[in-house]
Amino acid sequence: MKNSESIKEFKKLNLSEINEKIEQLRKDLFELRFKQATRQLNETHQFKIIKKQVAQLLTLSKSQSTSQKNSE
Repeated sequence: MKNSESIKEFKKLNLSEINEKIEQLRKDLFELRFKQATRQLNETHQFKIIKKQVAQLLTLSKSQSTSQKNSE
């Protein structure tokens, strides 16, 4: 799980890669919630980071799908 990925790096991905990345981050988020429930989580700041990355990727996905529809 890379926390240093930025929006610039996300913009280089195509639509299928973005969707794969979103699914991976959602799995990571699930694992964090599970660890928090079992009191094994020490890095609670990871929630904020992953949620932000998912939101950025969803925004990029939406904009790319919209631009593909407009170009057709």
